[in-house]
Amino acid sequence: MDAVSLFKPLTMFVAAVGMIAAPSASGFSDGFDSDVVLYETADMSDSNDNDWWLNSGAYFYRSGGIGMTVQGKLADDDQWRLLYATTNPVDTDDGYRPQNIFRLVTRSKFKNFTQQVYFNIERINASGSPNRNESNGVLFFHRYQNGDNLYYAGIRVDGYAVIKKKLNGKYYTLKTVGIYQGGYDRVSKPNLIPTNQWIGLRTVISDNAAGNVIIALYLNDPLLGADWTKVLEVEDTGSPVAPLLNEGYAGIRTDFMDIRFDHYEAIEKQDMADAVHRNESTTLFHAIGEAPLHPPNGIPFVVASFDQIGL
Repeated sequence: MDAVSLFKPLTMFVAAVGMIAAPSASGFSDGFDSDVVLYETADMSDSNDNDWWLNSGAYFYRSGGIGMTVQGKLADDDQWRLLYATTNPVDTDDGYRPQNIFRLVTRSKFKNFTQQVYFNIERINASGSPNRNESNGVLFFHRYQNGDNLYYAGIRVDGYAVIKKKLNGKYYTLKTVGIYQGGYDRVSKPNLIPTNQWIGLRTVISDNAAGNVIIALYLNDPLLGADWTKVLEVEDTGSPVAPLLNEGYAGIRTDFMDIRFDHYEAIEKQDMADAVHRNESTTLFHAIGEAPLHPPNGIPFVVASFDQIGL
């Protein structure tokens, strides 16, 4: 079993997670412009944000075009520090770093869609938790039914890109490939993903005519090339267990790191295809040929054209 499945987010101790009916969405974009603090809640319906549910991580901060987890340590007397210290001190360093188990879920559902965000890892938290290992990373949720049934795709701290499925609480790795070299070591080299720089993460998920699920993963990192690079693609044929065919929530998961995000977007395939055929720009990836709406710290990033994502 993947060690990450042993994590025990605080919400497991506060209340049983309750899922509510959510609208399907053709497109969703968040530039993190508004100065808002999102608070963790046990139930999606209790979220203080109309678009997001913070399932784990205590706080998510949005300001000036950047979204971020807790950075550094919480204050000794912070309410979340005290509660995590009681309920899950191992994974959160005695409650000081709840961002070690960060889970951010959309409140709208998607099925065949593209998801994208830029991320900047500020710090790796060398926690003593046994759950800090090579499988940690920066990952997207797809077709999230609940915490036990969903697809994951992203980049791990051991430098591997991964696409996996979790069904009834059990992980199935669909495909993985090495991207960043260097030899992971929990103590001496606990992370191979570049830090203190902006990296784009994008996934495309859709059903094919055979009723299987295709998932592709892209990275935008100057170390890999000047533009978006497809690093992994897999077809979930239902072996050894059935694919997830229903629409579900999307979102972001990170482990044992302080991280910032710039401009998250998710859009259904047909909605994007229609916009391309009309020669219109959409919010996804901003407008073709235009500068990003919020260049992270003044650093421009590459804007991809729609034909690069396989639609």
